[in-house]
Amino acid sequence: MDLIAGASVLPVLGWAIHGSLLARRLTAARRDPLTGLRTRAGFTARAEHLISRHPSALVLLIDLDDFKAINDTHGHLAGDAVLTATAARLTAWCGRTGIPARLGGDEFAAIVTHPADTPGLPALHTALHTSVTHDGAVVPVAASIGACHLADLPTPNLTDALSAADAQMYQAKGHTRRNTQR
Repeated sequence: MDLIAGASVLPVLGWAIHGSLLARRLTAARRDPLTGLRTRAGFTARAEHLISRHPSALVLLIDLDDFKAINDTHGHLAGDAVLTATAARLTAWCGRTGIPARLGGDEFAAIVTHPADTPGLPALHTALHTSVTHDGAVVPVAASIGACHLADLPTPNLTDALSAADAQMYQAKGHTRRNTQR
């Protein structure tokens, strides 16, 4: 009888291990390995949940300006240092009421449920325009930021908020000093 009971435990244990491994893989897929921020999938799921509970939240979209030039001039490790610094700065700015994410490449996003608890968009702009030192070299950093208050939308949803933030970000990108010198 003990042999039969022991044999039935093995498949259950196997499925438990398999389920645990799948859960770890899903969690890893929702986190960017370089910055530790949520990926697009992880951000989308969490942001949609927050939007349903916080209709006055702020959605941000951020794109690093001339990021290719950083990689070309200073190398990819310097580019990684800039991405990591940007992630840390965005995380610090969001505080406890925000969820930052790296959507891919040099594009970041965030949702802040209580925007009044942040240092404000000018402070984020300043933080994201602070140079990064890598291997003794000073790497200039600039970013374009788009923001959308959910309260400004007829129906608060993530798709429309990201679209509005994207339009504002590209408008800001056209006005940055670096991009107007081309």
